[in-house]
Amino acid sequence: MPYKEREIEKIFYSIGEVAKMFDVNTSHIRFWSKQFDVIKPATNKKGNRMYTMGDIENFRVIYHLVKEKGFTLKGAKVEMHSMKKKMKLAAHPRVDFMESAEPAVAPEPEVDIAPVQSDLVDKIALKNSLGKLRASLLQLNNEIEKIDV
Repeated sequence: MPYKEREIEKIFYSIGEVAKMFDVNTSHIRFWSKQFDVIKPATNKKGNRMYTMGDIENFRVIYHLVKEKGFTLKGAKVEMHSMKKKMKLAAHPRVDFMESAEPAVAPEPEVDIAPVQSDLVDKIALKNSLGKLRASLLQLNNEIEKIDV
């Protein structure tokens, strides 16, 4: 029976490997690590940052929000916070205590700040979109002026 070599799954990735995955500079990775508290790289004896798959998944979300959707870092933080809250709520669904056969315990008061955060995220995204649109219009205007001359 031939020897079958197992595929090696890495546990940690260097900052250079992570930067290459997202086609950004290592300074972006370092900066995002400092800005977003969900990313907590381990360090080796030399002090090099080592990222787990969980960190890479968080980078994937940050990259999507900042680079693809045009969020500011502040907007991305707010969006990630609201995503985290939604995930927590989805993991622990509310049970209507009136339907329960067990004695009811007073439910904790819920404060729904999601609409406020959602509005803020929408406004930030709109502001970013308008900024990009303005830049495109200015560029288009410059090209039209070159043609007219």
